[in-house]
Amino acid sequence: MTGTPSTSGTSSTSGTPGTSPRVALVTGGSGGIGRAVVERLAADGFAVAVHYAGNKAKAETLVEEITASGGRAVAVGGDVADEHAMAAAFEAVETAFGGIDVVVNTAGIMVLAPIAELDLDDLDRMHRTNIRGTFVVAQQAARRVRRGGAIVNVSTSVTRTQLPAYGAYVASKAAVQSITLILARELRGKDITVNTVAPGPVATPLFLEGKDEATVAAFAKATPLERLGEPRDIAESVAFLAGPARWVNGQVLYANGGLA
Repeated sequence: MTGTPSTSGTSSTSGTPGTSPRVALVTGGSGGIGRAVVERLAADGFAVAVHYAGNKAKAETLVEEITASGGRAVAVGGDVADEHAMAAAFEAVETAFGGIDVVVNTAGIMVLAPIAELDLDDLDRMHRTNIRGTFVVAQQAARRVRRGGAIVNVSTSVTRTQLPAYGAYVASKAAVQSITLILARELRGKDITVNTVAPGPVATPLFLEGKDEATVAAFAKATPLERLGEPRDIAESVAFLAGPARWVNGQVLYANGGLA
């Protein structure tokens, strides 16, 4: 974990002159859905913290792109499942921007195999990031997000489609949904919303890895829109929950193009 964030940029162009922008921390923010979320929230005027687990250079490049466009951004690192590293990351964001209004937890890993064949080391590794990591981030967010803020987790639509080989991954993401729904009730009276976005098939390296062209085409055809989702499609849903959707709370939003 890097104790001091990498930061640059000038004041946000959004909001009333002289006021501070809202601040968002996006875990797994340097690639895939996380990167699209960072870019969208930055475009909406948020000061953004780009979290990375291992690729610091990638996160810092995104920070440079945002600040070059007039936004404010920092890069913070750490293992999402390490409570000390994440406490330090949250503190670094608060030091840089004065507080945190939105936390979006996109960090996750996926290993696919039939239940009868899955290596239990892969099960443990996936659950450490997807379940413990979500819990650690949610715990810090519950303690630190300011009134009027939002916590958004990321799950998967496969919790409903129940595809073979997804058993362990879906088990971890079902836990994410449960954490979300309970935390929303636990934060009663704090004016903080807690929701989950459950994407369908999205054209990210995480989804595409290990799939041949026929498999990818079948996933695309499965939705009534007859295409894979794009990271920006999920970012739109996150931005809705992070901003105007103040009456949506304790919900799972399936952003999947109509996948049954």
